Amino acid sequence: MPATDSPHAAFGALIGQTARQWRRAADFHLQPFGLTEATWLPLLCIARAAEPMWQKDLAAALSLDGSSVVRLVDTLEQAGLVARQEDAGDRRAKAIALTGPGQALARKVEAVVRRVREDALAGLPQADVDTTLRVLRQVCDALAASMAAKGEEGARV
Repeated sequence: MPATDSPHAAFGALIGQTARQWRRAADFHLQPFGLTEATWLPLLCIARAAEPMWQKDLAAALSLDGSSVVRLVDTLEQAGLVARQEDAGDRRAKAIALTGPGQALARKVEAVVRRVREDALAGLPQADVDTTLRVLRQVCDALAASMAAKGEEGARV
């Protein structure tokens, strides 16, 4: 890849690098719990949901296909962290809820993730954080709209 001084050319690469570094930091701090992003992120998604989360909604939130989420939920269920609940109207539809141990672990994960976020953003003025959030939302919306215009399913996540 040719080197360039263009801020626009570096934008995507820097977003990717930042995301990877953020995940590595979180994974590092969550090692004592035996968790990686593949398990702690879904745990937080489920914990943050107002009610039990449908597998299809978890798949959309994580940008994963349905079969990947089934395997992921299997792993979390075998660990005793989540339980599947059948829909009375459609036995194929499964809602996922945290168990007691899952809730306790999610609280610990939330504290670690909050600490990683605070460390990462320490020293940044709030105005810079607000501007960054606005810009990233705009970029996400533009990418989703572009994918939707080309017929990509699940473009808006």
